[in-house]
Amino acid sequence: MKNKLFIYNTLSRTKEEFQPINPKHVGLYVCGPTVYGDPHLGHTRPAITFDILFRYLKHMDYKVRYVRNITDVGHLENDADAGEDKIAKKARLEELEPMEVVQYYADRYHQFMDELNVLKPSIEPRASGHIIEQLQIIEEILNKGMAYESNGSIYFDVEKYNQSHDYGKLSGRNIEDLLSTTRELDGQSEKRNSFDFALWKKAAPEHIMRWPSKYSEGFPGWHLECSAMSAKYLGEEFDIHGGGMDLLFPHHECEIAQSTVAHGHAPARYWMHNNMITINGQKMGKSLGNFITLEEFFTGSHDYLEQAYSPMTIRFFILQAHYRSTLDFSNEALQAAQKGMERLMEGYSKLDKLIAGDASTFDVNALSDKCYAAISDDLNSPILIANLFEAIKNINNMVAGSASLTQEDLNAFKQLLKVMIEDILGLKAETGNASEGGNELLESTVNLLLNLRIEAKANKDWATADKIRNELQALGFVIKDKKDGFEWEIK
Repeated sequence: MKNKLFIYNTLSRTKEEFQPINPKHVGLYVCGPTVYGDPHLGHTRPAITFDILFRYLKHMDYKVRYVRNITDVGHLENDADAGEDKIAKKARLEELEPMEVVQYYADRYHQFMDELNVLKPSIEPRASGHIIEQLQIIEEILNKGMAYESNGSIYFDVEKYNQSHDYGKLSGRNIEDLLSTTRELDGQSEKRNSFDFALWKKAAPEHIMRWPSKYSEGFPGWHLECSAMSAKYLGEEFDIHGGGMDLLFPHHECEIAQSTVAHGHAPARYWMHNNMITINGQKMGKSLGNFITLEEFFTGSHDYLEQAYSPMTIRFFILQAHYRSTLDFSNEALQAAQKGMERLMEGYSKLDKLIAGDASTFDVNALSDKCYAAISDDLNSPILIANLFEAIKNINNMVAGSASLTQEDLNAFKQLLKVMIEDILGLKAETGNASEGGNELLESTVNLLLNLRIEAKANKDWATADKIRNELQALGFVIKDKKDGFEWEIK
């Protein structure tokens, strides 16, 4: 299993063994954020899901070109073909240039991804930087008769496309059902059918973000951007296209249609979609107004939150569920994730203190096989984590003297846990083991107090020493005195 990866392909609706186009190289494209607000928990799941895929493909010795775009133009309100651009609206409300909004929130997104230990993609293109490529694709689609011009806007003709292709093959939608259940929408009469989608939109007079074209002064359609950027950096056909389940229809369906016409075939061989994060059973997102930003999670400043949660707690919470399953937010689930994360990392921290014995009392190779089988099985992180807790149990048994490993097996055991915990799952120890978002300031403060306690004890000032210890314990700190100093952690 170490050299194989089985992934669920949304296109075929089956779990398939991954076979890249090039035996040594993998092209991975993931739809990134529209940067008009602070990243929230809904943004985090695709980022972490495809971070795990990126990490594991690299571990399998593939050279991976990972492209994750930033949408900075053309994404209109309600994901529609009419209305105000989401970024332009934010710019108007805050009296800023649109690209000021983009830069600010892109920087914020990167900051929080760094805190979550999400690796940077190989390339991070912006839609506004690829207008020429998008216009070239529009021209190709028009030349092949699959698009039409209407009042300076260009629309993809879905009904005509479906006569020779299968519009809906990714999402399972049936165009006949769409024809029978949709009606002409107010303000969209320039379309032949309400489900035709914009390739280029003529800008209204008040529209800030606009570019010149032979059709009109306007802006590209949201769906077109990914087709243009993926083709530019990964080629007209590449290996894996990823994104959230909410993008399955219409966004990814439209990408397939555009690319099929422009290039003669679908863009990606494998499609992967992570499921939603819900809150009280409802999708969490900006459009519904029920989202919690990452900053609010890290500071505990949202009404839904009982406490602050650290970046690694959030990462562990997401990894505890399979990426294709729905994940429901609750404080209880996050607190359980916090305890599980601390237990895992506490056990992992003991690894370097282990001393080899004369014999091995558990099978490291069998544990390795189970770990690789889990991650190779469509990135089954919950099963992998369960196997890692089995490893932690073995570590604790070794510390207690009831288990042992030979030096060779101990070296293999250490390497296995490093690969699985750090390299693939991307988990790392947090400063001071602080359960509520530990940081360097907290660690420095607690260490200062405990050093003052040592000085007080040296001066036989028992009252001060006891007061420091008692106050810290009341705050939830566990203090352990040692011959050469102290250790501390948070309950």
